[in-house]
Amino acid sequence: MIELEHLSKTFSTSDGTIEALRDVSISIPDGDIFGIIGMSGAGKSTLVRCINMLEKPTAGRVVIDGVDLGSLSEKELRQVRRKVTMIFQSFNLLQQKTCLKNICFPLELAGVPRAKAKKRALELLEIVGLSEKAGSYPSQLSGGQQQRIAIARALATEPKVLLCDEATSALDPTTTHSILELIREVNEKTGITVVIITHQMSVVESICKHVAILEEGVVAEQGEVGEVFSRPKSSAARKLVYPEGDIDIAAQGNGRLIRVVFNGASATGRPLIARMAVEKGIEANISYAATRSIGEKIYGSMLLSVPQEQIAEAVDYLSQDSEVSVQEVSGE
Repeated sequence: MIELEHLSKTFSTSDGTIEALRDVSISIPDGDIFGIIGMSGAGKSTLVRCINMLEKPTAGRVVIDGVDLGSLSEKELRQVRRKVTMIFQSFNLLQQKTCLKNICFPLELAGVPRAKAKKRALELLEIVGLSEKAGSYPSQLSGGQQQRIAIARALATEPKVLLCDEATSALDPTTTHSILELIREVNEKTGITVVIITHQMSVVESICKHVAILEEGVVAEQGEVGEVFSRPKSSAARKLVYPEGDIDIAAQGNGRLIRVVFNGASATGRPLIARMAVEKGIEANISYAATRSIGEKIYGSMLLSVPQEQIAEAVDYLSQDSEVSVQEVSGE
């Protein structure tokens, strides 16, 4: 269990004091894939660096498995960091070393015999699907391959926690998907706790079980991903979840807007909106839509303009699907 208790972090600059984090409290269960999301400047990277004490909090505590990291000596912290490893957007591989030696490096620092380190590194290369790249240098690899080597290196010391700081931000969507699937597989096979720092909602949606939304150094909202994204309560969450932003309610004429959030609804058979038109005679105009199909499931949201007199019936009909969240929109 990772427990962040009332964390605050301030920086002194020539322009004054900057509050990067303010009274942040988050609990991350063992084996979870936990997302921390926010826009640039929200404090995400500062927070993740506080988890392994690369940044010392100004106030509050970081407790991992009952141990207050703030009470440890530098030597003891180095031991902890072997069990709380990181991967980064820029990969941070050693360019002068081969892939094999990059993975061996943290093991050698830990005093693992060279032959044993090499054996472990070869096993990890197989796990990340790059056995044939053992003798290659980072510059000879694609971005996705470099990140796989970085993941292998992070796993070398058999950590309990993997911190991912914008680890897919530099990758294209297809490569991002493959890296996230690799992280999911590692989590499922090893039980490692994964903390993902990102500004991309798609990353959190596709892999995380729980999420905390940061805004200006404060936790605006947190909980299970499905609950937070289908029923966001804070303005920070709504900005991330509903990219349509403000919409002109008056422009809808005699209609009213309904927001429909799909959180894994079935994509098979006749579409939900078409069924409503046929079965209930309710013709809804789509004012906005951002949905996608994953397998046979639909995720995303849309805004429907429905005649005033049919609004209650439409909400009742659409709400029958347990994987659909429906609410009337009066302007936000």
